[in-house]
Amino acid sequence: MQKYGLIGYPLSHSFSQGFFNEKFSAEEIDAVYINFEIPSITGFQAIIDGNPELNGLNVTIPYKEEVIPFLDELDDTAREIGAVNVIRFVREKKKIKLKGYNSDVIGFTRSIQDHLLPHHTKALILGTGGASKAVAYALKQLGIEFKFVSRVPKYGELAYSDLNQEKMDEFTVIINCTPLGMFPKVDAAPDIPYQYVSDKHLLYDLLYNPNETKFMKLGAAKGATVLNGLEMLLLQAYAAWDIWNKI
Repeated sequence: MQKYGLIGYPLSHSFSQGFFNEKFSAEEIDAVYINFEIPSITGFQAIIDGNPELNGLNVTIPYKEEVIPFLDELDDTAREIGAVNVIRFVREKKKIKLKGYNSDVIGFTRSIQDHLLPHHTKALILGTGGASKAVAYALKQLGIEFKFVSRVPKYGELAYSDLNQEKMDEFTVIINCTPLGMFPKVDAAPDIPYQYVSDKHLLYDLLYNPNETKFMKLGAAKGATVLNGLEMLLLQAYAAWDIWNKI
């Protein structure tokens, strides 16, 4: 039996385990998908050592960047992004080589591109974690300028307090890459000035649980187009399966 899994913390909200095990059952694939919830990345090597039959792993928050030192190789996209959400196990003789990929960029690009209008030329990326790096890479490929927004901004980044009406009018695509609003803390939302959101805006939340986050509700109330991360999640899961089996 093949074995796949997910590492992250926490994983009670995870979509991947149900998705892949249903896929295996429906397609009569002799495989199982397991959640490996680890409170620290230091537990990663124990998972590898204790599961020699692993064929692939997904990586979710907060380890998309922290897992990189444990890998033997990165593909070009993952290296440029600086974040990994798919690990392929390459068996060469008796040695196992771990290679990192990023399917988030595939999922995000394919899920947003049909919703972009000609005036959507600049984007705000809320958050600076691993997922935000994949989003930035995708926006660059799509020809959209972007700025990161952070609670503790570094050089070139914006603080939430910088988001005045002028900035909100300029940046008409806003992507939430933070965990704010994720179940069970559904009353939370990024601290942007929603009063300046309009029907020209596209608000994209990488979260998918709940289906409509507070960020999305506040945007929709101002006439904005709103999207959640479910389609991205499905698309990146399909891409992960291809990475594990078809490369």
